[in-house]
Amino acid sequence: MNNILVSLKRFFTNKNTVTILGVVGIVLVLFFGYSYRIKQQTNPIRVPYAKQEIQPRTQVTEDMIGWLEIPRTMYNKISNNAITLKNDIVGKYAAYNTVIPAGSLFYRSTLLNWSEMPDSAWADIPDKYTVVSLNVNTETTYGNSIFPGNYIDLYYQTYDETGKLIYGKFIESIEVLAVKDSSGKHVFENSQAGLVPASLIFAVPEDMYLLLKDTQYLSGQLVPVPRNKSYSENPSPTIIYSDYIQDYILSQTVILPEQGSSNNGRVGTVDTVE
Repeated sequence: MNNILVSLKRFFTNKNTVTILGVVGIVLVLFFGYSYRIKQQTNPIRVPYAKQEIQPRTQVTEDMIGWLEIPRTMYNKISNNAITLKNDIVGKYAAYNTVIPAGSLFYRSTLLNWSEMPDSAWADIPDKYTVVSLNVNTETTYGNSIFPGNYIDLYYQTYDETGKLIYGKFIESIEVLAVKDSSGKHVFENSQAGLVPASLIFAVPEDMYLLLKDTQYLSGQLVPVPRNKSYSENPSPTIIYSDYIQDYILSQTVILPEQGSSNNGRVGTVDTVE
């Protein structure tokens, strides 16, 4: 027994033996380390994807989600934004400006909670402006060719007491914030064909808003008129273009005094003259 221990001691204290064992150890470490890294890189990872095209503002349900395996190297390149957990997807909504294509992975930038979902129509309304929804159709939008971001003019059409036609530009340079169909879908945010415009959404100062509301109770009609590209790229301030039309509308309405004030400001609703 002692002879065996002495032989082992001599073997492990031999410099050549130590060198050989060290080299073998390094080789083994490199081999297993390399094998582990290769395995980690080549092992696929399971990620969710969209089984169908998901339109903006659509809530994602479980049946819209499929699963696929992708190389881990590919996942590592997208892992900062891609979602891998089903619970982080189901119940969320496709962002208002995003269509998630069929076959696409789910990314954090494309999904929102409903409380985080802005309506692009209200996002940049200036202070002291009020939102207006004008009823339209395919014909009055010139074949559905009025787009969000376009600047339009509003014309007014009616007949006076003698039956003569009154028609002219009423308000100039109004930015269209949104075009929606009858169910409230954004016509140009949705890739589905055949959506029919039902309302133009825009915002104007309060005094213009009250004038526009007055016209809804009168017999006249507001007519949106699009302009050229330069008109939208270099917009002028929103102004009342025709004092004549403004005075005509005011002559058909009663001005209500401001609540708690003796000023005859145009606030609240107005009543039409019998």
